[in-house]
This record gives sequence, structure tokens and C-alpha cells, in this order.
Amino acid sequence: MPSVRIRDGESVDSAMRRFKRAVEKAGIPKELRKREFYQKGSTIRKRKAAAARKRHLKKLFRDTNGSPVQSREKK
Repeated sequence: MPSVRIRDGESVDSAMRRFKRAVEKAGIPKELRKREFYQKGSTIRKRKAAAARKRHLKKLFRDTNGSPVQSREKK
């Protein structure tokens, strides 16, 4: 659990900002959203596979300068 010590003369607002940043960096909100509802194992696997496909297509798209299908060069 992230904690923040208030410095001498520091306002509560700036300490809250530092605390919120520490919580975000620790990944707590992401974990809360992930655990909000129960998901079956098959659903999790499908979601991971879809994300992997999306990442792969995105990488292909980026590597081929905007075209997911590589064009043939003329000789």
C-alpha cells in the first residue's frame, strides 16, 4: 500500500497529489477494475488472445508504413 509522509510546510493538496500519483504508479486502480467482476478462465484467455492479435497487427501496420499487407516491389 503506497504511503506519503507530509513534509514540513507542505499543503494537504500537494500531499494528496503525491499520494494519488503513488497509487496510480502501484497499479491499484487497474487491479480494482480487473477484479470488479468475476471472469471465467476461458473469457480471460480469449481477451488475452485478442489483445495479442491486436498488438501483432499494430506492429505489422507500423513496420510496413501504413499498409498491413506488404506490397511487392517491381523489378
